[in-house]
Amino acid sequence: MGKNSKILITSALPYANGPIHIGHLVEYIQTDIYVRFLKSSGFNAIYCCADDTHGAPIEINAMKLGVTPEDIIEKYYKEHLEDFKRFYVDFDNFYTTNSPENKYFSDYFFTKLKENGDIYQKEVELTYCEHCKRFLPDRFIKGKCPKCGAEDQYGDSCEKCNSTYQTIDLINAYCTICGGKPTRKKSLHYFFRLSNYSEKLKNWLENNKNFQPEVKNYVLNWIKEGLKDWDITRDAPYFGFKIVGEKDKYYYVWLDAPIGYIASCKNYCDKNGLNYEDYWKNKNSKIIHFIGKDIIYFHFLFWPAMLMGVGFNLPENIVVHGFLTVNNEKMSKSRGTFITAKECAQKLEPQYLRFFYASILSHSLKDINLDTEELKNKINSELIDNFGNLVNRSFSFLYKHFNGELVDFSYPELEEKILNLSKKVITFYEKLEFHLAVRTILEIGILGNKVFQDTAPWSLIKTNPEEAQKFLSFIVNVSKIMATLLKPIIPGIIERYENILNYKNLKIKNNINFELKSHKINKPKILMKKIEDLQLIPELPESKIVLKSGKILKVEDHPEADKLYVLEVDFGGNKKQIVSGIKDYYKKEELLNKNAVFVVNLKPAKLRGIISEGMILAAKSNNNLGIILTDLQPGERLKIENVDKYFEDEITIKFFKKLTFNSNGKEIFCNNKKILNAYPDKNISGKVS
Repeated sequence: MGKNSKILITSALPYANGPIHIGHLVEYIQTDIYVRFLKSSGFNAIYCCADDTHGAPIEINAMKLGVTPEDIIEKYYKEHLEDFKRFYVDFDNFYTTNSPENKYFSDYFFTKLKENGDIYQKEVELTYCEHCKRFLPDRFIKGKCPKCGAEDQYGDSCEKCNSTYQTIDLINAYCTICGGKPTRKKSLHYFFRLSNYSEKLKNWLENNKNFQPEVKNYVLNWIKEGLKDWDITRDAPYFGFKIVGEKDKYYYVWLDAPIGYIASCKNYCDKNGLNYEDYWKNKNSKIIHFIGKDIIYFHFLFWPAMLMGVGFNLPENIVVHGFLTVNNEKMSKSRGTFITAKECAQKLEPQYLRFFYASILSHSLKDINLDTEELKNKINSELIDNFGNLVNRSFSFLYKHFNGELVDFSYPELEEKILNLSKKVITFYEKLEFHLAVRTILEIGILGNKVFQDTAPWSLIKTNPEEAQKFLSFIVNVSKIMATLLKPIIPGIIERYENILNYKNLKIKNNINFELKSHKINKPKILMKKIEDLQLIPELPESKIVLKSGKILKVEDHPEADKLYVLEVDFGGNKKQIVSGIKDYYKKEELLNKNAVFVVNLKPAKLRGIISEGMILAAKSNNNLGIILTDLQPGERLKIENVDKYFEDEITIKFFKKLTFNSNGKEIFCNNKKILNAYPDKNISGKVS
C-alpha cells in the first residue's frame, strides 16, 4: 500500500438489538489496532463502521417491549458507542444503517442491478406461522441443518458447517416466537442472479494474494458446488427499507447491511469535505474488511458480486478471525461466560484485554480462548514485568540522580539489535500477526532489562556518573521505541507514558530511533498496576451449593418436635446428623437405606435443641411431599448442568433461599438448570426445598 493511497477499514456491523460483549470486542480491537498501526506509520487510513439496525429481531423485540424499533436502535447506538470508547476503539465514523445515505445506496444498488438484468422476480414458497400470522424470516425459525444435521440452527446458515440454505430446507423446523410448526405459503420475491457472477468471483478470489488460504478454499468450493441466486426480499411486517416501487416488500437486511460500509464512509466524507468516490471508485484506494468466520459467505460472494454489478471497488482484503471461547467453551449465559463489554470494563482495565487479545491474535481463522489465569499472567509477567519494569527503573533512576535530563550517547551494536527487532514488529503488524508483534516487542524489553541489570547503573554512578547518565538516556530511548510500537495496542497507557516522557504523539513513522537526547523527562509515575485478583467470570450462585448423595442409616423421632425426624446419614464413611420436617409424609421404615440428596454445606443450626448438619431436599405439591433421590453412591457430589466450577464454602439458609429449586415429576432443577442424577420420589412436581 502506498502512503498516498486512501485506505478504508471496516469491521462487521454490530447488531443493534443487544449489548457489545467480549466476543464482539475481538474483532473491533483487532481492527482498531491495525488502523492505529497504519495511521502511526503514515498511511492515510480511516475506520468506518455502523450499527446494523434492520431485520425482524428488532421489529419483534420492539413489539414485546411496547416501543418503536427506532427507540431500540437509539438505545443500543448510545450503549455501543460507550462500550467502544471504554475499550479505546476509535472509529473515524460510527453511523447507522437506518440512515438517508443507506436508503439512497440500497435503492441505487437495487435499481442498477435490476437494469443490468441481475435482479428478477419469482414466486417462492416460504415458511409461515399460522399462529403468529406472519412469514418467518431467518432468525425466527430454527431446526436441523439440511447439510450437516446440526441441531438448533437458524433459517439462513449453519454455525457448525457454515452452509447457507432456505428456511424451508430446515429439518424439523419450529417457530422461535411461539414454538409451533410452520406451514408453507407462496410470495412473490426479488432475486439477485448470484450465479451469473460465478466466474468473476472465482477469478477475483484466485488472483487475490491477501486472502487467507483456508477462507479462499472454502469459498472456491462453494462456487464449484454451484451458487444459488439470492432472495433479497422480505415480506411485511419487517423493519427495514421498502423496495423501490413496492408497498409491503422490504430489502433483506443482508442487502443493506454491507451497503452500510459505503453509507458510513459517505457520511464521514460529507462531514470532512471529502468525496466518498475516492474510496469506492478510485483504483488507487484500498478497502479492507474485518469479519468473523460466521459471515464469510455473505462477504466473499454476495457483497463482492453486488459491487461488481454496480462498478464499485472490491475489497483489497477481507480479514477473517475465529470465535472467542471462554475457558475453552463457547460463550454461554447459562455458564456465566457471556460477559458484556460493560461488565468486563468494571472488573478489568480495558487496555489489559486489548493487550491479551493482541498477544494471541494471528492472521488465522483459529478460535482464540480467554483464560483468566493466562490473561492475568500475560499482564503481570509480560507487560508489567517487562515494559513497565524497564520504564519504572530507568525513569526513576534518571530523575533521582540526573534531574531527569537525557544526554547524547552512542551504543551502535545495541541500537542496531533493537532497530532490527523493531523492523520485525512492523512487518508482523503489516501481516496481521499481532501475537508475533507483541512477542517481538517483549524481546526488545527483555534485552533492555538485561542490559540495565548487567550495566548496574546504581554501581556505575559511583565510578563514572557521566557514563551512567548516557546509559540511562539510551534505556529511556529503548522504552520510547517499545512505547511507540505498543501504542496501537494500549493507547491510553502509552499516553500516560508520553506525559512522563514529556514527549507527545509518538508515531512509528517518526520515533523508531534513538534521537531523543537533549531532553528532560517529567517526574515518574506508576504506569500500570498488577492484577491482584481477577473474577472476570462471575461465580454462579448454584455453583456454591454442595449437593451430595447420602444413605439414610437411622431414623428417630425428635424428642421436642412432633413433625421432625432426626436422621443419621452416611456420606461415604462420613456420618452426619440431619433434622428434617418430613415426619407427616414418611414412616421411618420407608426412609431407611434410601439414597437421598442432601445440602451438606449449610451452616449447622439447632432445630428445637438438636444440631442439624445439613438438609434433605424434597419436592412438595399440595398436600403431598417426596424426598429427592439419587442413584449416586453415598458421598458423591451431584453436578448441575452447565456449571463447570464448584465451591465448597459454607452457606447460610438465607443464601439457600435465594436459589430456586423445582421438580417436573421426573427431573430436579436448580435455577432452571438440571441437577444431574436426581429425581423425585413419588413423581411429585412442584417446588423443592
